[in-house]
Amino acid sequence: MTGARILVVEDERNVAETLIERLRAAGYEVQHAPTAAVARELAAVQPFHLMLVDVGLPDGNGFELAPQLRALLPRAALLFLTAHGNPEDRVRGLELGADDYLTKPFHFRELLLRLQNCLKRAAELADVPGEMRGVQRIGRARVDFERYAAEVDGRWQPLTHKECAVLRLLASRAGKAVSRDEILDRAWSADEFPTSRTVDNFIVRLRKLVEPDANEPQVIRSIRGVGYLLTETNRE
Repeated sequence: MTGARILVVEDERNVAETLIERLRAAGYEVQHAPTAAVARELAAVQPFHLMLVDVGLPDGNGFELAPQLRALLPRAALLFLTAHGNPEDRVRGLELGADDYLTKPFHFRELLLRLQNCLKRAAELADVPGEMRGVQRIGRARVDFERYAAEVDGRWQPLTHKECAVLRLLASRAGKAVSRDEILDRAWSADEFPTSRTVDNFIVRLRKLVEPDANEPQVIRSIRGVGYLLTETNRE
């Protein structure tokens, strides 16, 4: 997706300058935010397609910033950069809805490929089928897949790309079991190293959104040895 607008949130000057120069040479429009505060300001006024966010920032961290950026730019893809290869950080990043996660140092060619994959998946998710347009009633939530948002108890809240992808897949197969493997194939890339546990964690989050009682799930049911089944959805 040449020409896509990218927000680089990186406080290390040398790293930021190199990234910006090479991304622009690759055909992308790039803006730089050295702090979380500047990132929020830019995200509030510019429609970026992808946010490249360093986890370590001088006025906070990328994990705390990500939900704030998501609220401002729900359609944008999100890729975390970090100097730490801690598996727990990778899991946390993916559970926050990141489209990918890359550890420094990295080869620019790898970053470029991951960016392209993130942008492609975001574009596919943005192409909402006709039957999924408008507001869908799923359990106690009203879900708008085009806005990446859900309303619960009269309040709208943003959904991450991953939450939208998983929920939309289940909704498109309402009344039928969907395997964990298919959910992984549709919502994650192999580069992210997801596991069936990753899917289970997302289901826990979605149940808190749609179930009247998340401890006694009736809307998203577990199918032993297979995966999950969404009982029903109604278009408003």
